[in-house]
Amino acid sequence: MKNPIRTQQFAASATQQLTNLGFGVGLRSQHYPVIMSHLAREVSLGVDWFEIISENYIDNHGYGRHVLAQLKEQYPLVMHGVSMNIGSSDPLNLEYLGKLKALGEYVKPQLISDHLCWTGITGLNSHDLLPMPLTDESLQHVIKRVDQVQSFLERPLILENPSTYLEFQHSTLTESEFFSELVKATGCGMLLDVNNVFVSSFNHGFDAEAFIRQLPHQHIVQLHLAGPSDCGDYLIDTHDHPVPARVWQLYQLAQHLTGGVSTLLEWDANIPSFGELVDELNKAKSVLAGHIPEQETGTTLNAISTPIVNDRAELIK
Repeated sequence: MKNPIRTQQFAASATQQLTNLGFGVGLRSQHYPVIMSHLAREVSLGVDWFEIISENYIDNHGYGRHVLAQLKEQYPLVMHGVSMNIGSSDPLNLEYLGKLKALGEYVKPQLISDHLCWTGITGLNSHDLLPMPLTDESLQHVIKRVDQVQSFLERPLILENPSTYLEFQHSTLTESEFFSELVKATGCGMLLDVNNVFVSSFNHGFDAEAFIRQLPHQHIVQLHLAGPSDCGDYLIDTHDHPVPARVWQLYQLAQHLTGGVSTLLEWDANIPSFGELVDELNKAKSVLAGHIPEQETGTTLNAISTPIVNDRAELIK
Protein backbone atom coordinates (compact mmCIF):
# COMPACT_ATOMS: atom_id res chain seq x y z
CA MET A 1 0.00 0.00 0.00
CA LYS A 2 1.29 3.46 -0.89
CA ASN A 3 2.09 6.07 1.72
CA PRO A 4 -1.32 7.56 2.75
CA ILE A 5 0.15 11.05 3.17
CA ARG A 6 1.60 10.98 -0.35
CA THR A 7 -1.69 9.65 -1.70
CA GLN A 8 -3.62 12.51 -0.07
CA GLN A 9 -1.18 15.09 -1.42
CA PHE A 10 -1.40 13.59 -4.91
CA ALA A 11 -5.20 13.52 -4.81
CA ALA A 12 -5.49 17.10 -3.56
CA SER A 13 -3.05 18.36 -6.19
CA ALA A 14 -4.78 16.44 -9.00
CA THR A 15 -8.23 17.63 -7.93
CA GLN A 16 -7.13 21.27 -7.95
CA GLN A 17 -5.86 20.84 -11.51
CA LEU A 18 -9.22 19.65 -12.88
CA THR A 19 -10.58 22.12 -15.41
CA ASN A 20 -14.11 23.30 -16.12
CA LEU A 21 -15.25 21.04 -18.97
CA GLY A 22 -18.28 23.17 -19.76
CA PHE A 23 -21.74 21.66 -20.27
CA GLY A 24 -22.31 17.93 -20.68
CA VAL A 25 -24.93 15.19 -20.69
CA GLY A 26 -25.05 11.55 -19.68
CA LEU A 27 -24.42 9.01 -22.43
CA ARG A 28 -27.55 6.86 -22.85
CA SER A 29 -28.10 4.00 -25.30
CA GLN A 30 -31.29 5.63 -26.65
CA HIS A 31 -29.10 8.34 -28.16
CA TYR A 32 -26.50 6.07 -29.78
CA PRO A 33 -27.90 6.44 -33.34
CA VAL A 34 -27.84 10.25 -33.40
CA ILE A 35 -24.47 10.36 -31.65
CA MET A 36 -22.86 7.93 -34.08
CA SER A 37 -24.35 9.79 -37.05
CA HIS A 38 -22.91 13.08 -35.85
CA LEU A 39 -19.52 11.54 -35.08
CA ALA A 40 -19.31 9.96 -38.54
CA ARG A 41 -20.05 13.30 -40.19
CA GLU A 42 -17.85 15.18 -37.72
CA VAL A 43 -20.81 17.41 -36.84
CA SER A 44 -21.00 18.96 -33.38
CA LEU A 45 -23.44 17.37 -30.96
CA GLY A 46 -23.99 20.66 -29.17
CA VAL A 47 -22.42 19.54 -25.89
CA ASP A 48 -18.90 19.92 -24.50
CA TRP A 49 -18.49 16.51 -22.85
CA PHE A 50 -20.20 13.26 -21.82
CA GLU A 51 -20.55 11.34 -18.58
CA ILE A 52 -20.75 7.55 -18.75
CA ILE A 53 -22.11 5.22 -16.09
CA SER A 54 -19.09 3.04 -15.32
CA GLU A 55 -21.09 -0.14 -14.74
CA ASN A 56 -22.62 0.04 -18.23
CA TYR A 57 -19.18 -0.36 -19.83
CA ILE A 58 -17.37 -2.67 -17.41
CA ASP A 59 -17.25 -6.12 -19.08
CA ASN A 60 -19.11 -4.68 -22.06
CA HIS A 61 -17.33 -5.36 -25.33
CA GLY A 62 -20.34 -5.05 -27.62
CA TYR A 63 -21.83 -2.12 -29.47
CA GLY A 64 -21.75 0.13 -26.40
CA ARG A 65 -17.97 -0.23 -26.24
CA HIS A 66 -17.81 0.55 -29.98
CA VAL A 67 -19.75 3.80 -29.40
CA LEU A 68 -17.45 4.61 -26.50
CA ALA A 69 -14.37 4.04 -28.65
CA GLN A 70 -15.60 6.55 -31.22
CA LEU A 71 -16.83 9.09 -28.70
CA LYS A 72 -13.68 9.25 -26.61
CA GLU A 73 -11.69 10.32 -29.65
CA GLN A 74 -13.74 13.50 -30.06
CA TYR A 75 -15.15 14.43 -26.63
CA PRO A 76 -13.87 14.56 -23.04
CA LEU A 77 -15.43 11.82 -20.90
CA VAL A 78 -16.11 11.41 -17.20
CA MET A 79 -16.81 8.08 -15.46
CA HIS A 80 -19.61 8.02 -12.87
CA GLY A 81 -20.28 4.88 -10.82
CA VAL A 82 -23.06 3.58 -8.60
CA SER A 83 -21.49 0.43 -7.10
CA MET A 84 -18.35 1.40 -5.19
CA ASN A 85 -20.17 0.92 -1.88
CA ILE A 86 -17.74 3.30 -0.19
CA GLY A 87 -19.77 3.58 3.03
CA SER A 88 -20.44 -0.12 3.60
CA SER A 89 -18.90 -2.24 6.34
CA ASP A 90 -18.11 -4.89 3.71
CA PRO A 91 -14.50 -5.00 2.53
CA LEU A 92 -13.86 -2.99 -0.61
CA ASN A 93 -14.57 -5.04 -3.73
CA LEU A 94 -11.10 -5.29 -5.27
CA GLU A 95 -12.40 -7.16 -8.31
CA TYR A 96 -14.76 -4.30 -9.07
CA LEU A 97 -12.05 -1.71 -8.45
CA GLY A 98 -9.72 -3.60 -10.77
CA LYS A 99 -12.29 -3.51 -13.56
CA LEU A 100 -13.00 0.15 -12.85
CA LYS A 101 -9.31 0.98 -13.09
CA ALA A 102 -8.99 -0.98 -16.35
CA LEU A 103 -11.94 0.90 -17.82
CA GLY A 104 -10.35 4.15 -16.72
CA GLU A 105 -7.11 3.23 -18.47
CA TYR A 106 -9.12 2.62 -21.65
CA VAL A 107 -11.39 5.67 -21.44
CA LYS A 108 -8.82 8.08 -19.97
CA PRO A 109 -11.58 10.08 -18.25
CA GLN A 110 -11.18 13.53 -16.80
CA LEU A 111 -12.34 12.11 -13.47
CA ILE A 112 -13.90 9.06 -11.80
CA SER A 113 -16.78 9.59 -9.39
CA ASP A 114 -19.25 7.66 -7.26
CA HIS A 115 -21.57 8.42 -4.31
CA LEU A 116 -21.13 8.99 -0.58
CA CYS A 117 -23.42 6.14 0.43
CA TRP A 118 -23.58 2.38 0.83
CA THR A 119 -25.26 0.11 -1.69
CA GLY A 120 -25.15 -3.29 -0.01
CA ILE A 121 -23.79 -5.57 2.68
CA THR A 122 -22.62 -9.21 2.95
CA GLY A 123 -22.01 -9.18 -0.78
CA LEU A 124 -25.57 -8.23 -1.72
CA ASN A 125 -26.22 -5.20 -3.92
CA SER A 126 -29.41 -3.27 -3.13
CA HIS A 127 -29.12 -1.31 -6.40
CA ASP A 128 -29.93 1.80 -4.41
CA LEU A 129 -27.87 4.65 -2.95
CA LEU A 130 -28.52 4.21 0.76
CA PRO A 131 -27.90 6.99 3.34
CA MET A 132 -25.11 6.79 5.88
CA PRO A 133 -25.10 7.63 9.59
CA LEU A 134 -23.18 10.90 9.78
CA THR A 135 -20.98 10.24 12.81
CA ASP A 136 -17.29 10.54 13.64
CA GLU A 137 -16.98 6.74 13.50
CA SER A 138 -18.56 6.66 10.06
CA LEU A 139 -16.33 9.51 8.90
CA GLN A 140 -13.12 7.75 9.96
CA HIS A 141 -14.34 4.57 8.23
CA VAL A 142 -14.95 6.40 4.94
CA ILE A 143 -11.67 8.34 5.16
CA LYS A 144 -9.77 5.05 5.35
CA ARG A 145 -11.66 3.57 2.43
CA VAL A 146 -11.29 6.67 0.24
CA ASP A 147 -7.53 6.60 0.87
CA GLN A 148 -7.48 2.94 -0.18
CA VAL A 149 -9.48 3.60 -3.35
CA GLN A 150 -7.36 6.59 -4.38
CA SER A 151 -4.20 4.58 -3.80
CA PHE A 152 -5.59 1.69 -5.85
CA LEU A 153 -6.85 3.84 -8.74
CA GLU A 154 -3.81 6.16 -8.57
CA ARG A 155 -6.06 9.16 -9.02
CA PRO A 156 -8.43 11.26 -6.92
CA LEU A 157 -11.91 9.95 -6.20
CA ILE A 158 -14.87 12.32 -6.59
CA LEU A 159 -17.91 11.66 -4.37
CA GLU A 160 -21.48 12.86 -4.88
CA ASN A 161 -24.08 13.79 -2.28
CA PRO A 162 -27.04 11.41 -2.82
CA SER A 163 -30.74 12.14 -2.45
CA THR A 164 -32.05 10.76 0.85
CA TYR A 165 -35.45 9.84 2.21
CA LEU A 166 -34.58 9.14 5.84
CA GLU A 167 -31.98 10.27 8.36
CA PHE A 168 -30.29 8.53 11.29
CA GLN A 169 -31.32 9.89 14.69
CA HIS A 170 -27.85 9.30 16.13
CA SER A 171 -26.03 11.36 13.43
CA THR A 172 -23.79 13.95 15.06
CA LEU A 173 -22.56 15.74 11.91
CA THR A 174 -24.37 17.53 9.13
CA GLU A 175 -23.74 16.27 5.62
CA SER A 176 -21.85 19.46 4.77
CA GLU A 177 -19.61 18.99 7.84
CA PHE A 178 -19.04 15.35 6.86
CA PHE A 179 -17.97 16.31 3.34
CA SER A 180 -15.74 19.12 4.60
CA GLU A 181 -13.86 16.80 6.95
CA LEU A 182 -13.66 14.05 4.32
CA VAL A 183 -12.10 16.18 1.59
CA LYS A 184 -9.71 17.79 4.06
CA ALA A 185 -8.47 14.41 5.28
CA THR A 186 -8.22 12.63 1.91
CA GLY A 187 -7.88 15.28 -0.77
CA CYS A 188 -10.80 13.74 -2.65
CA GLY A 189 -13.19 15.93 -4.61
CA MET A 190 -16.92 16.54 -4.36
CA LEU A 191 -19.57 16.22 -7.05
CA LEU A 192 -22.38 18.50 -5.92
CA ASP A 193 -25.76 17.34 -7.20
CA VAL A 194 -27.96 20.41 -6.68
CA ASN A 195 -31.09 18.42 -7.52
CA ASN A 196 -30.22 16.02 -4.70
CA VAL A 197 -29.86 18.97 -2.34
CA PHE A 198 -33.32 20.15 -3.38
CA VAL A 199 -34.82 16.67 -2.89
CA SER A 200 -33.19 16.02 0.47
CA SER A 201 -33.92 19.51 1.82
CA PHE A 202 -37.60 19.11 0.96
CA ASN A 203 -37.78 15.62 2.47
CA HIS A 204 -35.96 16.55 5.70
CA GLY A 205 -36.87 20.21 6.09
CA PHE A 206 -33.45 21.86 6.01
CA ASP A 207 -32.33 25.05 4.25
CA ALA A 208 -30.90 24.09 0.83
CA GLU A 209 -29.09 27.39 0.31
CA ALA A 210 -27.46 27.24 3.74
CA PHE A 211 -26.35 23.68 3.01
CA ILE A 212 -24.63 24.72 -0.22
CA ARG A 213 -22.98 27.73 1.44
CA GLN A 214 -21.45 25.46 4.12
CA LEU A 215 -19.77 23.08 1.64
CA PRO A 216 -16.02 23.02 0.85
CA HIS A 217 -16.42 24.95 -2.43
CA GLN A 218 -12.78 24.70 -3.48
CA HIS A 219 -13.13 20.90 -3.60
CA ILE A 220 -16.31 20.86 -5.72
CA VAL A 221 -15.32 19.89 -9.27
CA GLN A 222 -18.65 19.14 -10.95
CA LEU A 223 -22.37 19.95 -10.64
CA HIS A 224 -25.29 17.66 -11.50
CA LEU A 225 -28.72 18.84 -12.63
CA ALA A 226 -31.92 16.78 -12.94
CA GLY A 227 -35.67 16.88 -12.51
CA PRO A 228 -37.29 14.98 -9.58
CA SER A 229 -40.90 13.87 -9.06
CA ASP A 230 -43.23 15.55 -6.58
CA CYS A 231 -45.15 12.90 -4.62
CA GLY A 232 -46.85 15.31 -2.24
CA ASP A 233 -45.20 14.81 1.13
CA TYR A 234 -41.83 13.98 -0.40
CA LEU A 235 -39.75 14.28 -3.57
CA ILE A 236 -38.15 11.36 -5.39
CA ASP A 237 -34.95 11.70 -7.40
CA THR A 238 -36.31 10.19 -10.63
CA HIS A 239 -34.34 12.11 -13.29
CA ASP A 240 -37.37 12.05 -15.57
CA HIS A 241 -38.54 15.67 -15.76
CA PRO A 242 -37.17 19.07 -16.80
CA VAL A 243 -35.10 20.84 -14.15
CA PRO A 244 -37.44 22.84 -11.86
CA ALA A 245 -36.93 26.51 -11.07
CA ARG A 246 -35.74 25.88 -7.50
CA VAL A 247 -32.94 23.59 -8.73
CA TRP A 248 -31.87 26.26 -11.23
CA GLN A 249 -31.69 28.79 -8.39
CA LEU A 250 -29.49 26.46 -6.34
CA TYR A 251 -27.35 25.78 -9.40
CA GLN A 252 -26.81 29.50 -9.91
CA LEU A 253 -25.72 29.85 -6.28
CA ALA A 254 -23.38 26.85 -6.48
CA GLN A 255 -21.68 28.13 -9.64
CA HIS A 256 -21.14 31.50 -7.96
CA LEU A 257 -19.61 29.95 -4.84
CA THR A 258 -17.35 27.51 -6.72
CA GLY A 259 -16.17 30.06 -9.25
CA GLY A 260 -17.52 27.93 -12.09
CA VAL A 261 -17.21 24.15 -12.54
CA SER A 262 -18.38 21.49 -15.02
CA THR A 263 -22.16 21.08 -15.47
CA LEU A 264 -23.89 17.74 -16.18
CA LEU A 265 -27.57 17.19 -16.99
CA GLU A 266 -28.93 13.77 -15.97
CA TRP A 267 -32.05 12.20 -17.53
CA ASP A 268 -32.70 8.50 -16.93
CA ALA A 269 -36.41 7.77 -17.54
CA ASN A 270 -38.93 9.11 -20.06
CA ILE A 271 -35.79 10.13 -21.94
CA PRO A 272 -36.36 12.86 -24.53
CA SER A 273 -34.71 13.12 -27.93
CA PHE A 274 -31.08 14.16 -27.94
CA GLY A 275 -32.02 17.58 -29.34
CA GLU A 276 -34.51 18.16 -26.52
CA LEU A 277 -31.88 17.07 -24.00
CA VAL A 278 -29.42 19.61 -25.39
CA ASP A 279 -32.10 22.31 -25.24
CA GLU A 280 -32.61 21.55 -21.53
CA LEU A 281 -28.86 21.64 -20.93
CA ASN A 282 -28.57 25.01 -22.66
CA LYS A 283 -30.90 26.50 -20.06
CA ALA A 284 -27.90 26.31 -17.70
CA LYS A 285 -26.16 28.94 -19.80
CA SER A 286 -29.20 31.20 -19.51
CA VAL A 287 -29.22 30.70 -15.74
CA LEU A 288 -25.60 31.79 -15.51
CA ALA A 289 -26.62 34.90 -17.48
CA GLY A 290 -29.26 35.66 -14.84
CA HIS A 291 -32.44 34.11 -16.26
CA ILE A 292 -34.18 31.41 -14.17
CA PRO A 293 -36.64 29.23 -16.19
CA GLU A 294 -40.13 29.14 -14.66
CA GLN A 295 -40.48 25.35 -14.47
CA GLU A 296 -42.57 23.54 -11.85
CA THR A 297 -41.45 20.26 -10.27
CA GLY A 298 -42.82 17.28 -12.20
CA THR A 299 -45.69 15.42 -10.56
CA THR A 300 -46.01 12.21 -12.59
CA LEU A 301 -44.04 9.17 -11.47
CA ASN A 302 -44.28 6.87 -14.49
CA ALA A 303 -41.19 4.75 -13.99
CA ILE A 304 -38.41 3.97 -11.58
CA SER A 305 -35.42 5.59 -13.22
CA THR A 306 -31.99 4.06 -13.38
CA PRO A 307 -28.95 4.86 -15.53
CA ILE A 308 -27.93 1.20 -15.49
CA VAL A 309 -28.54 -0.79 -18.65
CA ASN A 310 -30.28 -3.98 -17.46
CA ASP A 311 -30.79 -5.54 -20.86
CA ARG A 312 -27.68 -5.74 -23.02
CA ALA A 313 -29.96 -5.84 -26.07
CA GLU A 314 -30.75 -2.18 -25.37
CA LEU A 315 -27.21 -1.34 -26.38
CA ILE A 316 -27.86 -2.02 -30.06
CA LYS A 317 -31.16 -0.20 -30.38
